[in-house]
Amino acid sequence: MARRSDGERVTIRDVAARAGVSVATVSRVLADNYPTAPATRAKVMRAVRDLDYVVNVHARALAGISAKMVAVVVDAVTAPFYAHVAQGAEEQAAEDGRLCLICTTGGDPARELAIVKLMREQRADAVILVGSVVQSDDYRARMSQYAHALDAAGARLVLCGRPPLGPDTPALSSEYDNAGGAYAITSHLLSAGHQRILFLGSSPGGTTADARVDGYRRALADHRVPVDPGLEVPGGFGRPAGYRMMRDRLAAGPPDFTAVFAGDDSVAAGAWQALRENGLRVPGDISLVGYNDDPMAAELGLTTVHIPALELGRAAVRQAIRGEGEAPARTMLGTHIVVRDSVRPHLRTP
Repeated sequence: MARRSDGERVTIRDVAARAGVSVATVSRVLADNYPTAPATRAKVMRAVRDLDYVVNVHARALAGISAKMVAVVVDAVTAPFYAHVAQGAEEQAAEDGRLCLICTTGGDPARELAIVKLMREQRADAVILVGSVVQSDDYRARMSQYAHALDAAGARLVLCGRPPLGPDTPALSSEYDNAGGAYAITSHLLSAGHQRILFLGSSPGGTTADARVDGYRRALADHRVPVDPGLEVPGGFGRPAGYRMMRDRLAAGPPDFTAVFAGDDSVAAGAWQALRENGLRVPGDISLVGYNDDPMAAELGLTTVHIPALELGRAAVRQAIRGEGEAPARTMLGTHIVVRDSVRPHLRTP
């Protein structure tokens, strides 16, 4: 932080004195909201550089000057999906002259609320909430509160990678075809001759997992394969969960399945480890697919579903900052299968 020789912080008055202009002129130049002569602008910016002056964003907000910010709110930035969505949002925000803030909640609704309140106070253009949720009454009430509060302040709420809230809530939605990707990857296994397909990592109530289970079931039905609830293993996402679910399944007896649809690539990696520890080869003994197309999928040679996470983040920002009527209230991006080496045909005995 810049300091004067007497130890006090450099202020806008110091910049005005150095440039030989009024405080109001400095304010207009920094806000870029009023025509200013090029020579005057050059003097002000030279004084700003010489004094290493930093704008007080709180004072700007109180003065009614737009912060030109978007906030991307995720549970954590360690998961590749969240990291790629945030990267896409940052790239689009930069192209549109906005500052992009990446905020993490650790899954804590109280912290999420605090972030939304802070962004409203800072007059951010938008708050983008990313990732799966449980669509409870409490969640809907909380999102409605956020959306109306931000709308009243001239900002927008964007739900990214989760379903819309309905016409009565002023929120935008940026999604990907989650169920469609699950349908496609299940159909890929069915076309290879697999009918006993274990779904690993269902999470009843979670929007992401529920959509994938829905796609899985629809593919089975369309291929006239009965849905067996015993082949749907609850347990959520993540590598430890995948390892635990597969280890416990194999401990109960020999595999009663020929293929596994893991809820995400991390689940697949954990399941692969448990299969290997039990002397089972992928794809020699068990075929295995995942979801997300994380970097680890390419390293493992895992067939998976690609989510356009970068474009998802970009689309959310574009929706948020475009004028009314210039962007759709809801966008849906496509998914596609990435075929690698973890599936082989299953030849059924007559």
